[in-house]
Amino acid sequence: MTELLSMAEAVARYVEDGMSVAIEGFTAFICFAAGHEIIRQRRRDLTLIRMTPDLIYDQMIAAGVARKLVFSYLGNPGVGALHAVRRAVEQGLPAPLELEEYSHFGMVARYVAGATGLPFYPLHSYVGTDLPRVNERIQFVTDPYGGKPVAVVPPLHPDVAIIHAQRADPQGNTHLWGLLGAQKEAAFAARRRIVVVEEIVEEAVIRADPNRTLIPGLIVDAVVHEPYGAHPSYVQGYYDRDNPFYLAWDQISRDASQTQTWLDEWVYGVPDRAAYLAKLGDATLKRLQPGSAPSGSVNYGEYR
Repeated sequence: MTELLSMAEAVARYVEDGMSVAIEGFTAFICFAAGHEIIRQRRRDLTLIRMTPDLIYDQMIAAGVARKLVFSYLGNPGVGALHAVRRAVEQGLPAPLELEEYSHFGMVARYVAGATGLPFYPLHSYVGTDLPRVNERIQFVTDPYGGKPVAVVPPLHPDVAIIHAQRADPQGNTHLWGLLGAQKEAAFAARRRIVVVEEIVEEAVIRADPNRTLIPGLIVDAVVHEPYGAHPSYVQGYYDRDNPFYLAWDQISRDASQTQTWLDEWVYGVPDRAAYLAKLGDATLKRLQPGSAPSGSVNYGEYR
């Protein structure tokens, strides 16, 4: 049964040491608030799962929460490398990090297989690449219809998927629109799901626009109301991407001591997201306000 919880309560209840955790959202909707709370509660030995690990996983790995990363594409989008990840892989600092790499489609395929109960998912995109050589989980089988080899990847079942969205009702029925990634697939593939939203709305709001209900409440374990929970990434219609932060992180994260100083100030040094936002300041929040681009309305009709 879905419950409305604070972020601290949701992480305490559903994220344990040694678990696999997927914080999904493709460029947008990246739940930094959840990642920071996981750091703050000092979880350890996590397997972090994500398409395009972003700054949040760089920060979590710098804080020592992870032992393994399952991913596709690694970097600070539009800027460069993730320096904390590099230190963990190359120097074992603050702890050694195991890598399991796929293409974007390979990760989506793993989520789809997990969500639909398939034993594997076939795809052509690994033919002629080196990924099968460095990832033994990418295998080849014979196409039963054409006789040629086809690559397959296994299903992915994160222990916990954390999905950020615009709004949900108290039952967890979740509206999500804008630039989507594999949030729906990750939610259905996971064993537990935490939905984090900018707004809690009445059930009638969700029912009035059913095609935006990407995640149904029947699979959601907890709903967290956390405005600006995706900063410095963005939420369509609520706030823009904080590009200066991504540039600043490139410089901060190049040095391990600077990275730890940032974590001490912005994660360990604040009790929750509200305090983080107060520290961020009204000027920054005002700068991130998006313009207005309302969507057209439709008439779904009334069943009689």
